[in-house]
Amino acid sequence: MPPADFVGFDKVGKRFGANVVLDDLSFGVSAGERVTLIGPSGSGKTTILRMLMTLARPDTGVISVGGEPLFHERRGDRLVPASERHIRAMRGRITMVFQQFNLFPNMRVLRNVTEAPIRVHGVAKDEAEERAATLLDLVGLRDKLDAYPSQLSGGQQQRVAIARALAVEPDILLLDEVTSALDPEIAAEVLDVLREIARGTDVTMLCVTHAMRFARDVSDRVLMFCDGGIVESGPPEQLFGDPQHDRTRRFLKSVLDEA
Repeated sequence: MPPADFVGFDKVGKRFGANVVLDDLSFGVSAGERVTLIGPSGSGKTTILRMLMTLARPDTGVISVGGEPLFHERRGDRLVPASERHIRAMRGRITMVFQQFNLFPNMRVLRNVTEAPIRVHGVAKDEAEERAATLLDLVGLRDKLDAYPSQLSGGQQQRVAIARALAVEPDILLLDEVTSALDPEIAAEVLDVLREIARGTDVTMLCVTHAMRFARDVSDRVLMFCDGGIVESGPPEQLFGDPQHDRTRRFLKSVLDEA
């Protein structure tokens, strides 16, 4: 991968049984870049995010973050399988917001946001709570510090999940169809929050979404996936306005027709 790539996939392959999900995939993402992955279901987009979160391992190839391999360690001039300690350290730089909110139901909103900074990253309680309050203000939920998840709407829960992901000050934020479980009006509110985060932070962002307007608004680059690889890549104005590949044109037509 070129040195400028903060996230790198180098000839990465992944299969589940006979199903090839990623086929010799290579691409890079620069530090601070916002990249959106689009394409039909089953094209490998979520698998890429799951690999970066170390929830799935590649069968072949090398994934790197900040110039360091994610699932390997350097031993002289060789790469060897990484220890769990190395993988945990690398994973500490990355957070992910899932389709489902996955909040701790027995914890109030404030503790949901502060739990990882305090327990995993060793941040002092006062500092963690101050940052949590700032983030909850950013997502419009400063008045819900003492609420339980069951007292919140789906959109509010997802906004708490976004604040929780940002609370550990990650280098990389992964977003996996974060509005797919929400009604359209509520989804629009969550996407507005993410637009503000994209404008107001320098976090590197990889996003899987079917919300094409959001992808157009926040992305520096859009990657179109199909059959385990990238069929087209470009800035959003080019890829959405003048797609070059027939598979991209057909996909965008189907998504826009559904909308």
